[in-house]
Amino acid sequence: MTDAPDVSAECSMPSFDDLLLYRLSRLLSLAGSMVIRLCEGRFGITRREWRLVATLAGRGALGSSQLAAHAQLDRARTSKAIGSLVAKGLVLRTGVAGDRRQVVLRLSASGEALYAELFPQVARINADLLGALDAGEAAQLGLTLARLQARAETLVAHAELPKANRRRRSATRHPPPTDPANGADAVGLAGRPHPGSLALPPRRRLPGAASAGAADKRAA
Repeated sequence: MTDAPDVSAECSMPSFDDLLLYRLSRLLSLAGSMVIRLCEGRFGITRREWRLVATLAGRGALGSSQLAAHAQLDRARTSKAIGSLVAKGLVLRTGVAGDRRQVVLRLSASGEALYAELFPQVARINADLLGALDAGEAAQLGLTLARLQARAETLVAHAELPKANRRRRSATRHPPPTDPANGADAVGLAGRPHPGSLALPPRRRLPGAASAGAADKRAA
């Protein structure tokens, strides 16, 4: 007679849905979809471009490497987003005297106007989300997030992990399966907001936005 397998260890393991990072990711995907639709549908910029605009608005003129670091984006994606923002007339490039290789980035008048109009709407979405908590709970959440941020920075600094290889990932990535009945993406639009879930005002036209098309949205 054999003993029954010990399942206590398995029972104590959290499910994937219980993992903190996944729960935070789901929250960002759901609530953040409102910000994405606001940025793309109303203002014609991607979420990544909005992050750069907000960073420049908060920190002033920056070099491209500084902007990437403050926005916590890799340099390649930052460079692409900067080019799009410059083409839309929202960001200005200014050369540094004595060094042609260096440029300083700052918001144009149109970029400052966009920030002044968009930021209160993004802040309102955040405030509505925090409306689920009372003042004490919101304050405690802020402290908890700060502690988790500090802990994450410590873990990353000491982690012995291989570096991410985006080229390898993109080369081995397979297209999503299709539905043989209609050829549609079998994965569907899971995670994307339903078109009727959020009413948005008419799209805001930007200087130079006529040439910015689907490529900007794909960059999001």
